[in-house]
Amino acid sequence: MTVELGHFAVVIALVLSVVGISTPMIGLKSRNGTWVVVGRRAVIAAFVMLTIGMATLFYAYLTEDYTVKYVAATSNSKLPIFYKIAGLWGGHEGSLLLWAWILSLYCMLAVIIHWKSQPVVMPYLIMIESIILCGFLLLILFLSNPFERNFPAPLDGRDLNPLLQDPAMVVHPPLLYVGYVGLSIPFAFAMAALFSGRLGEEWIKATQRWTVFSWMALTLGIGMGGFWAYYELGWGGYWGWDPVENAAFMPWLVTTAFLHSTMVQEKRKMFKVWNLFLSILAFSLSLIGMFLVRSGVLSSVHSFAADPGRGIFILGFLVFMLLLSFGTLILRSGKLRSTVKLESMVSRESIFLVNNLFFLVALATVFVGTLYPLLMEVLELQKVSVGAPYYNAVFMPVALGLIFLMGVGPYIPWRKSTPTNIKKLFVRPLLIAVGALPLIYIFGVQKPYALAGLSVVIFVLSMITMDFNKVATFWAKRQKVNRGQGLVEAYKSNPRRISGIIIHLGVIILVIGVIFSSMYQAEKILIMKPGEEVTIKSFRFRMASLYSVEGINWGGKEALFDVYEGGEIIAQMNPQKRFYTVSQTPTTETAIYQLRMGHLFVTIPEVAPDGTWARVRILHNPLVTWVWAGGVLMAIGAFMNILRKTRRKRSPASESTGMLPEVTQKVAADVTAGAVQQTR
Repeated sequence: MTVELGHFAVVIALVLSVVGISTPMIGLKSRNGTWVVVGRRAVIAAFVMLTIGMATLFYAYLTEDYTVKYVAATSNSKLPIFYKIAGLWGGHEGSLLLWAWILSLYCMLAVIIHWKSQPVVMPYLIMIESIILCGFLLLILFLSNPFERNFPAPLDGRDLNPLLQDPAMVVHPPLLYVGYVGLSIPFAFAMAALFSGRLGEEWIKATQRWTVFSWMALTLGIGMGGFWAYYELGWGGYWGWDPVENAAFMPWLVTTAFLHSTMVQEKRKMFKVWNLFLSILAFSLSLIGMFLVRSGVLSSVHSFAADPGRGIFILGFLVFMLLLSFGTLILRSGKLRSTVKLESMVSRESIFLVNNLFFLVALATVFVGTLYPLLMEVLELQKVSVGAPYYNAVFMPVALGLIFLMGVGPYIPWRKSTPTNIKKLFVRPLLIAVGALPLIYIFGVQKPYALAGLSVVIFVLSMITMDFNKVATFWAKRQKVNRGQGLVEAYKSNPRRISGIIIHLGVIILVIGVIFSSMYQAEKILIMKPGEEVTIKSFRFRMASLYSVEGINWGGKEALFDVYEGGEIIAQMNPQKRFYTVSQTPTTETAIYQLRMGHLFVTIPEVAPDGTWARVRILHNPLVTWVWAGGVLMAIGAFMNILRKTRRKRSPASESTGMLPEVTQKVAADVTAGAVQQTR
């Protein structure tokens, strides 16, 4: 009966989403803000109903209720409770319900936070978010119902995919969903600005933190997914250009471009159409990612089961949202022409524009590489695969250009720059970068891509170091404190600038990790028996023993390796080959030893049935820890941006309504009055 309650709650949430669509429209048509207040309450109630739905499904997992078809498909009595809970998003139906719940949470928070400050756009915001929620709930209730009963009930569940029985995969999917769904808020504000005619900078300022938060969640989600692939899949890498990885990477690229571009609109009142386009594109790509993962067109460890009905519905919903958003943008584009023009190609505005173009070229590269093989397969032409060689040849030069611009854009003046300014800003970092090349070469970095990458990295790092030194010195002298405290004062004065510097520093650290771990990785694959040894670089690996092990819901083989360097033992490593008894699935468990900011990495992908030998894969990945350290630092910088103090804003009554229609002004006044009345 509990599950039926959850099912009914989700049905009510669907009805409430329809209310959220219709009542703001009625309010605008009748010029009565009371209807918008009803829409606000519907949004809040929809979140409550979806929370009840989520809670009942969690309860079904905890009580091992295998009469629920979805629970039986993604759980098992032997499964640790940690993974029983994660089973909710371990399959198609539950992950969609989680997506819808996060969407309703975002919508409720946006309506509550911006109710007083953004009354003009509020009817449109409620309407757009409710349209998105309605689409997801229709898919859940009619094609992907997680509450469907299973009669007769099996004695036990089929188990969660063993590859997903990992701590990283408990956190990785929700983080990505938080990032994906969070992009709906700037999208809804952009659409609200288009519908309402409020096309200034208000929507940009209102969504800045939402966008940064979504970008931070995507950054952490992508990084955690790479870490999971690194140690769980056993191939020794963290990014394989898998189509589902790309599905998360594409909205990240566009969101990064959008965050840079909005600074130009805030400062110079430029790029209005461009920013609306990027905001719409970012969320559209998150919907495209949902289509790729859940329609069954991909075959991946990340993707879910195929279902033509689901795929057709998701594609139809995607097309509807694309037509609605981009169609509205095209119709409104005539009113978005900016009177401010670029004064010089050597200015911060122009560099940010070039930066955005580079991001879109990078997006196009990934988009083509992801969808071209699918298109060839749909057309029943020759099957093709697009892998690392394509991306290395096409994407990497673009990435180097982006990193170089990262060292130029934040420091070049607005409007225009003089040759004297350019020389003062960039000659010293360029000389440092060029002068470092011979030293880098002498120390063994001789591959062209590595040399080019490190020279650009040194240039950008020099710019960041000089900037840190400049602001720290200035504020230390001004406040009569040391340089460390000077940086704290600089953050208090201009948190967005300092946060941006920290994010860029994180990018540089990540890039260094990528260069060394990918280009200077050492690997050996061989058959070994207990007592045998192998040497890789300066490390000697001796297989001491090979024996049986057993866990709660799996059995397998484990090897013990003694690792020597210079005749002295430095580590013992225990890779495993597991076999999950319920799902009859084998997995490879990696042994990793951290050494000098790199990793020694051992797996046993294959073991003889009698346990006399194992196929062994040994790698040395130098500086690989820098990849995740850089990602974490990027997230810290973003979080610092979110935590910054909000500057005092003008009251809504004092803001110019510009070209707002009369009806919108009337509804905005009613909404504001309603908000004031509710707080009394």
